[in-house]
Amino acid sequence: MIYLDTSVALAHLLAEDRRPPEALWDTTLVSSRLLEYELWTPLHARGLAESHGEAALLLLGRIAMLELAPAVLVRALDPFPGPSSPRTLDALHLASCAYLADHGQTISLATYDQTMNSIAEAMGIPLSDLTRL
Repeated sequence: MIYLDTSVALAHLLAEDRRPPEALWDTTLVSSRLLEYELWTPLHARGLAESHGEAALLLLGRIAMLELAPAVLVRALDPFPGPSSPRTLDALHLASCAYLADHGQTISLATYDQTMNSIAEAMGIPLSDLTRL
């Protein structure tokens, strides 16, 4: 199971130079419900909700959403290992990954954010190789 970070979803939606391989969408994907908000906010801010809205809905429909349960929120309050601290929303994503791993799920993180990569590795969460799926 791959935990999808917003950076990867937005790269796909906005057809950025760095975007995930198509094979990613054939895997089991999970993310925090937070992803939904993190997709729509920049689409609205850039005036792209109308042109990219259907693609955003299709993308979100492929992903199992993990709610921001109390256990996830509590974990996000604790310090994270690694050389730097995560931003607030990234802490919620990392806490969601930890929650899944703590509950027996085999999970890897797909993100383009280097800080999140470093923290995930320090937490023992494997990283998805977005160049070889």
